[in-house]
This record gives sequence, structure tokens and C-alpha cells, in this order.
Amino acid sequence: MKKQVFMGAAVAIVTPFRDGKVDYQKLRELIEFQIAHKIDAVVVCGTTGESSALSHDEHISVVRFVVETVKRRVPVIAGAGSNNTQHAVDLSVELEKVGADALLSVVPYYNKTSQRGLVTHFSTIARAVAIPIILYNIPSRTSFNMTPETIREIAENETVVGIKECNLYQVGEIVKLCGPEFSIYSGDDSTILPVLAYGGKGVISTMANIIPEETHDIVSYFMRGDIEGARRAQLRALDLISALFVDVNPIPLKTAMNLMGMNVGPCRLPLVDMGNRETELLVRALKDYGLT
Repeated sequence: MKKQVFMGAAVAIVTPFRDGKVDYQKLRELIEFQIAHKIDAVVVCGTTGESSALSHDEHISVVRFVVETVKRRVPVIAGAGSNNTQHAVDLSVELEKVGADALLSVVPYYNKTSQRGLVTHFSTIARAVAIPIILYNIPSRTSFNMTPETIREIAENETVVGIKECNLYQVGEIVKLCGPEFSIYSGDDSTILPVLAYGGKGVISTMANIIPEETHDIVSYFMRGDIEGARRAQLRALDLISALFVDVNPIPLKTAMNLMGMNVGPCRLPLVDMGNRETELLVRALKDYGLT
């Protein structure tokens, strides 16, 4: 029986910066805001958390801090992926030691691999840790899609319990091949409802950074059988979602949070501020949703 890490909405939390360093006081505030507004899990040091711009020591320190701050109130899922298998193993082991409840492990990028290589890569990681692993398939960033057949084979590892899936077109096939014990989470805020309809368990969300309760509610409505309520909540969020991805994530998100007075600081290079046109679109979307 595979362990379900969470059901509902997990926030892919940003990493706030101040004067070029991680702003831990602000990170504490963000975590408390999330828990107070019904978030079901916290994903730390993922794409939205700018993990690729963190040093190794910062990565470990941020995860440790989040674990200590959350204090088991919700699961903490730590980004642990790499295109270097041994580095992914070492990082996964370290994050397990600092108390992460589960790991998020992305498909290797840049050097890529074959489908057979993916099986070996993820199985090697799975053998190194005892905590659950959620796979992460995001072809738009990795330029490589992990197929449903490959996912099924990797899922034979008991610790591989689910996937953050950004390819909606193959969600149904994953459900068919992997069965109900394998948890599928939408990796795209605009496809929460379709993924749930296929049998998914929730979302790992960008927009939850600014609307955690509303994101939680989309899943909660659906799971309670209020499909119309879930549909209305999903549709209401679509323009906001589009604005949050008008530039590379998390640039628009951090801009939105700063406009809302959350003061999370800038992104780290090579990510830079948005242009005026994109900022105007974001400002309008925030106002239309009632956030400013």
C-alpha cells in the first residue's frame, strides 16, 4: 500500500530574498500565512522556490528551516531533483535527514536521457531513501516527457508514491496504468479540475502563494461532490493564472506578492523584472480578482 503524502492543495512556496540573502523571517511569515489559510502541504525548494539559484548549503538550510517552522502541521515536500543522479541521491538523503516528509524529484534536464535511463535514475534515488518520492514531469522545462509506461515501471518502487504531472494529455493513461494508490497532482493551476476528474488527488500550486484558501477550495469542493463549486472556483482563477505566467515563473508571482505588500524581494539572476506591458496585465488581473 503506497503512502499518500497529501490530498488537496500544496503551495510551491517562493524563497524570499533580502539584500541578496534568504529572508528567513519573511519565509516564516509566508508559512504561517499558508497554514492559516487551509494549505494542505508545503513544497519547498522547487521551481517556484528558485532552487536552481540556491547554493547547496542554502538549499539544505531552507528545507531545514521550513521543517522546523511547520512543526508537522502539514507535510513538507522538499525539492530534490537533479540531472546528476548521484547528486540527486546525496541531496535526497540529506533532505530526509533534516526532516522532510517527502521529496519532489524532477525529470533530468539538459543532458536528458532515455526512458530506460529514467527508470534507472529514479529507482536509484528510491533505493537510497525511506521517505516518499513524488515524481515531477514538466516537459516545458526539461524538454523531455516521461511516458505513462515509464511512470508505471518507476512506480514499482514502493517509495515512489505519486507524480506532479504537467502533461494533461497523459493523465488518464497514468491513472489506468498505475491505479488509484498512485497519487497524481496537477502541476498546472489551470488544469486542477481536469486532473481531479481523471482521479487526481490535488495540485502543487503556484497561485496558492497568494490565494491558498481558494486553491484548497477547488479541490475540497470537488472531493465533497460539489463539482459546480469547483468549476466556478477554477474558472474564476483562470485570468489570474494567465497573468502569473505572463513571464517566466516565479517572476510574475513575486511581482504580484510585492504589489500585494507581501515583500518577498526580487528573483535571483538570471531572472529579471518584467517589462511594463506584462506588469500592467498582472496589475489588472490582481485587481479583477480582488487582491489589490
